[in-house]
Amino acid sequence: MINDHETPLKIQTDSLPESAGISIEEKPKSIHNEFYVVALGGSAGSLSALEKFFKNLPGETGIAFVVVSHLDPSQENMLPDIIARWTKMQVIQVENGTALRPDCVFIMPPTSYMSIQNEKLYLMPRQKEGGSRLPIDLFFQSLANDVKHRAIGVVLSGMDGDGSIGVKLIMENLGLVVAQEPSTAEFDSMPLNAIATELVDFVLPPEEMPEKILAYVSNPLPKSLRDTSYQDGTGALKKILSTIKIKTGHDFGQYKRNTILRRIERRMQGQQMTHFSQYLKYLDENPFEVQLLFKELLIGVTKFFRDPEAFDLLKAKMLDYLRTTEIEDNTIRVWVTACSTGEEAYSIAIMLLECIEELQQKHFKIQIFATDINDVAIEFARQGTYSHNIEGDVSAERLLKYFTHQGTGEYTVKKEVRELIIFATHNLTKDAPFTKLHLLSCRNFLIYVSAEMQKKLVPVFNYGLRTDGILFLGPSEALSGFSDYFSVLESKWKIYKKVNASVTLSRMVDFPFNFPTVSFKTTAERSVMPETLLPGVIQKILIAEYAPPCVIINAKGEILYINGRTGKYLELSSGLSTMNVFIMAREGLKYELSTAIQKAINENTPQLAERVNVKTNGHYQLINLRVKPLIEMETLKGLLLVVFEDIGELEEPQKAKRKSKKETSALTSSEISKLEKELNYTQQRLQITTEEMQTSLEELKSTNEELQSANEELQSTNEEAMTNKEEMSSLNEELIAINMQYQTKAQEMTEINNDIKNLLDSTDIATIFIGNDLNIKRFTPKTTQLLNILPTDIGRPISHITTNLENCDLENEVQNVLENLSKKETQVQSKSGQWFTMRVSPYRTLDNYINGAVITFSDITAIKQYQIQLLKSELLLKEAQRIARIGHFEFDLKSKKLIWSDELYRIYGFKPGTFTPDLEFFKETTDAEEFDAIAKIIEKALQSKEPFSFERKVNMLGDARIFHTEAIFLTDAANDLNYIIGTEQDVTDRKK
Repeated sequence: MINDHETPLKIQTDSLPESAGISIEEKPKSIHNEFYVVALGGSAGSLSALEKFFKNLPGETGIAFVVVSHLDPSQENMLPDIIARWTKMQVIQVENGTALRPDCVFIMPPTSYMSIQNEKLYLMPRQKEGGSRLPIDLFFQSLANDVKHRAIGVVLSGMDGDGSIGVKLIMENLGLVVAQEPSTAEFDSMPLNAIATELVDFVLPPEEMPEKILAYVSNPLPKSLRDTSYQDGTGALKKILSTIKIKTGHDFGQYKRNTILRRIERRMQGQQMTHFSQYLKYLDENPFEVQLLFKELLIGVTKFFRDPEAFDLLKAKMLDYLRTTEIEDNTIRVWVTACSTGEEAYSIAIMLLECIEELQQKHFKIQIFATDINDVAIEFARQGTYSHNIEGDVSAERLLKYFTHQGTGEYTVKKEVRELIIFATHNLTKDAPFTKLHLLSCRNFLIYVSAEMQKKLVPVFNYGLRTDGILFLGPSEALSGFSDYFSVLESKWKIYKKVNASVTLSRMVDFPFNFPTVSFKTTAERSVMPETLLPGVIQKILIAEYAPPCVIINAKGEILYINGRTGKYLELSSGLSTMNVFIMAREGLKYELSTAIQKAINENTPQLAERVNVKTNGHYQLINLRVKPLIEMETLKGLLLVVFEDIGELEEPQKAKRKSKKETSALTSSEISKLEKELNYTQQRLQITTEEMQTSLEELKSTNEELQSANEELQSTNEEAMTNKEEMSSLNEELIAINMQYQTKAQEMTEINNDIKNLLDSTDIATIFIGNDLNIKRFTPKTTQLLNILPTDIGRPISHITTNLENCDLENEVQNVLENLSKKETQVQSKSGQWFTMRVSPYRTLDNYINGAVITFSDITAIKQYQIQLLKSELLLKEAQRIARIGHFEFDLKSKKLIWSDELYRIYGFKPGTFTPDLEFFKETTDAEEFDAIAKIIEKALQSKEPFSFERKVNMLGDARIFHTEAIFLTDAANDLNYIIGTEQDVTDRKK
């Protein structure tokens, strides 16, 4: 039986995309741009697992990844920056309404919870601070409902059970579930809780998960395989179903084809098989796989008060029903079918208790039958203990009122609720139904069985309900075709009421009810009794014929063995069946029996109660009652033998009253004496019993008060301890996550420091860092060549350090910079003759705070030497020009600016710098014809960018002189002309 108590799965026969086999490095193919979504849920210690996961993941997968983690909302979220270093995919911190995209990693912010709808991520504010938070369960469930079989849930390291409910819904929607190998997790609580659901497909170390996930999404089963295999009546699929029936005893032939098919395919996909024949062979070779497939078909996704709106409406309908309907025996009878692990049965019990409380009808009793085909789930339901994850489904008021918080963090349903429910293994498709029901719940079971089986089950539901009884179905189920049996109370949440119509026998005659069968052997089939068995048979006959009736009980009065006909002394009581001698004792026997048993237990000696008057079937029987502790064997220790010995029959009281006074007076003195003796004996026993009862009552009252006081103190202490534990656990979890982030940041800072150190060392620049107190904070190795400084000098004042520099006061220089907050640069020379540029700059932090100074020394010795050589060259050039009477000029083609050398001023007869030469001066001092010819020479040279020269006559102060000019062009990096530089020389004398 497939049990489902979540949002129903809409089966689609072609929902799995067609694909040929491809390698895991290829991008998975999809239909209609559909892509898989991997949700990674982690808590404390998951940072290391995430690193291993993403470092082993290719950059292009065609999959969207969502990281949901427990983080402290008061701390900055560094997770996106950290994960970005491990993957080539784009890392996005989710905002409200962020759309999913493949090949991206989406990070849930720590200040919100997150869900998904239509492949968009939506944020919700956190409901409470501290305590248990279940963001992973919440997202897993919404993911399964939204993307169905394309959901992949990964449970990583963590300290609680978050995610264990969500994986059920992912699996129920045919998604993939992966859990971290507990031995590789820093905290294995979350993986262990997920594995305990028995719904995890793969348990792997984080570094192996990417390969398995990519193989899974890259090899979906083709649709054609499903159709052809199933249509073959002798095919492997039919044999698979037959194998399940043989191994487990359960026939799934009445279930919908698509439901069974999809779940078998899911197991095949997990094993990476593409043919049913392969899987059938695998089933034959691995019997354990049959059990796994059986559990897959029996998946029970349930939770408390599933669909709260539906339960609110059901409660309102039940209140109206109880107000207007006469409840026989004041007992409300309920049947919860396919109850799985019991959450819905307990939810209905709590809802009915609340109804009784609102109606103030304390005389009402509740009797709930909760059944399921899965005996393991039934045993779990009987325990009534659930993880703290139910806090998201059950209100705080209900938790406090109907549950007990255990020291392990789990919740146990209180005894008064558990005693209302009888859990039993029951096959809804074969076994006979419960009857005379006021409420029948069958949620999300009909959607899995065929239409033929639905038509058989609905009349059975009608037969089990009383007139006006209520039927509660799942939101995706309907009763089409049975409108004559039920009327609709609530259409959305499928709440129906039985109308005044009974199911005809013809509608139920073909239901495959199971009835007990007894086989009888004929005389010819009976075998001859061996002689060795004859003494035992004779002994049994003698005991049955001559031994008085007796029973063997334990200290609680529970009957373990019966010998003889005890019906004269014990009778079954009405209500639930019970075999307890105190409850079954007939009138007149209860007091004597209780007293004798109590004395036998306390004194450990046989007890005899003589002439006990017992009412049996309209007359009174005198018996001797014997109670004997069984101490002969160690295995019987604690048991008692109760023997009933008949000693005569008394007249009925009415007959005794009809005796005449004459007959009464005819009593002999011996009979009167005997009666008086019995009366005295009875009075003494009554007095003793009264005193004992009074003493016991006082002791019990005192003990009860002490226990009640102690219980209240322990309960208060336990609640405080659990609150503290939850707060500490949550705080510890957040601290661990923050610590992991800080460790990652510390490692990053170490790498940055190493990079900066190597950078400073490679520049070969002496650098020293000074604090505001003028103490040395740090320096580079090159500094030791200029200052007499050692690593042990860190922290010492800069004034204590001697230097190898001429006329340099470092302390004074640093103080000036700190006072003026401006950079200072000077050139200093060492005693060895080297030259350095010393820069003293304020040390500014990221928030622009002055925290000292930085001194750098750049070696400029070579530059100084070049400067000296350049100066010498300039002096020599000027002297040569003076002797040769050659001047030079520079002309900027863009600004049209002309610059002369001092010698050129002298050649023209002017004092250097007396005026600014320009082209007009050049034109005025040149003949017009020559000026035009020179312009053509320059224009031609501009086109060819070749050097040029010319001679011209210069009219200067009434004297005609001849000047020879030679010039070249200078270009920039873009090969554009910028300058003309050249020389002019007076060649008049040479010409003459």
